[in-house]
Amino acid sequence: MTEFDLRLTALVAAPPHAVHQALTDPAALRVWLAEHAEVDLPGRYAFWGRFTPDGAEPHQRLLYADERTLRFAWTVDGVETTTQFELAEDPEGTLVTLSQSDLPPFEDVIADRAGARGALQTFWTLSIANLADHVEGRALTPRCDFTATEFRAEMLIDATPDEVFASMTEPEQFRRWSGANVDIEPSVGGRFAMGGFDLDPGGATFVAFEPGRKVTLRFADGMLDTWELEGSGGATRLTVVQSGFDVTNPPHPGWAGWLGGLAALRRYHELPEWRPIWRGMEIAGVPEGMLATER
Repeated sequence: MTEFDLRLTALVAAPPHAVHQALTDPAALRVWLAEHAEVDLPGRYAFWGRFTPDGAEPHQRLLYADERTLRFAWTVDGVETTTQFELAEDPEGTLVTLSQSDLPPFEDVIADRAGARGALQTFWTLSIANLADHVEGRALTPRCDFTATEFRAEMLIDATPDEVFASMTEPEQFRRWSGANVDIEPSVGGRFAMGGFDLDPGGATFVAFEPGRKVTLRFADGMLDTWELEGSGGATRLTVVQSGFDVTNPPHPGWAGWLGGLAALRRYHELPEWRPIWRGMEIAGVPEGMLATER
């Protein structure tokens, strides 16, 4: 029996047959998941391209498929892993559970020494968020280009710059939409720590902090995160840029994580009766206290 290192459960506001179609229609997969996709059930299920870790060629082998389950072997960086989707009907739509085996140790992922397999957790988090938005008819979040050495993303959020800025710099709000514990000292020279100061006492440091307009964080390794906000017809155009990293080893897992966070941020502001899509999140090796238990 396969042992899974990652199990994500999300509520998608659509019936199971619609979610199943999005999971198995190659045209739909090319919208929310991968640059290229080929599906011919029950024989073939493949996706690849620049939006896929280790995606120069397809490396999937279908193991099982029916109307509620999709399971395939996926070789990433020479290691055969197992991926499984399960669909369950829910009064509010469909519960989608993604299980993934053979993740590298969490400490290797954080240190950017885990290769393409180190991106699987954030790849799936972002992908499931885009699956939900796709079947619900909402705009998608930019996908992570795993061939890129420049990280820049733009998105339009239906909220004012002041509202978006507050949700990104007030720890109580940040915890709600992100599902992660965070401590924030909101001023130039203040600290920002995912997981909180107990897990990361130094954190990153704000080197720019302009309410409603711009934030720049500098991390201990010299990497910079910049968030720029601009009013646009009653909404906010948010631009996120990462720079200052080793271009020979770009931190794709972290960038995919930020993009997944942006998907959650936009839903937080735009859905009138907002609830996070996540109903369960189990990640092997994540330090206790990293994830928020209440949102």
